Amino acid sequence: MNDSLKETVREKYAEAARTLQSGGERSCCSPGGCFGSCHYAPEETAGLPPDLLRASLGCGNPTALADLREGEVVLDLGSGAGLDVLLSARRVGPNGKAYGLDMTDEMLALAEEYRRRSGLTNVEFLKGDMENIPLPDGHVDVIISNCVINLAADKPKVLKEAFRVLKPGGRLAVSDIVWRCEVPPRLRQNAELWIACVAGALTEEEYRRLLTEAGFVDVELEIIRALTGSDLPQGFLSAETEGQPALPPGSLVSAFVRARKPGRKIGAGAGKRLHNR
Repeated sequence: MNDSLKETVREKYAEAARTLQSGGERSCCSPGGCFGSCHYAPEETAGLPPDLLRASLGCGNPTALADLREGEVVLDLGSGAGLDVLLSARRVGPNGKAYGLDMTDEMLALAEEYRRRSGLTNVEFLKGDMENIPLPDGHVDVIISNCVINLAADKPKVLKEAFRVLKPGGRLAVSDIVWRCEVPPRLRQNAELWIACVAGALTEEEYRRLLTEAGFVDVELEIIRALTGSDLPQGFLSAETEGQPALPPGSLVSAFVRARKPGRKIGAGAGKRLHNR
């Protein structure tokens, strides 16, 4: 199932990239885009290509809460069109570096175009998947992600890989969709709802447990917003969904998840040396 699911996700996001390149509107997850939770302030995106925000397919703004510092090395898992990568690159400055990792050629091409138009030079987009991050151990200070971990078929492996590439004391700061109740088994098997960022989302308890099992400490989960019917596939929250009882209000939320890799924090100077590899 993992390979077929990954290919389905890849094709849907390739389609989204092609639509965006042609000037259309598309969000793979929320009908309204960003689940109403992205909250990018105008001053954050000032100077970036004006259509880049439209290309965001996330559910939050991890760069706003990741406490990025001058000279740090940042990795965005599932970077899509590159908005959070470019915002991170500006925050860490020319002595830092921002990587974006994506498995979809069309999204990588779109991100490279936005990078070129932004004029930022401390950015690198990598092709690969979250289960096998193409970076060495202990290479990055901060990992961010925006509504992508829920799409992974093997989430324990994703979080273990994130732990591996972080430096001692490194930080994880991701926006994601989270369940606040047990997920009905019928939903887990629905590929369309998985692509819609619903069926594959973890529960709060699962997120905390998997992060702890991967080795992280100081795990925090902050609810940003409860999702409503307008955010989700038509009929999803109603009793009409495959004849099943309606889900309780607030069953699905957008959340900000933080965690830390144990160990002594490495100063920004190490980031300066590593990004010039």
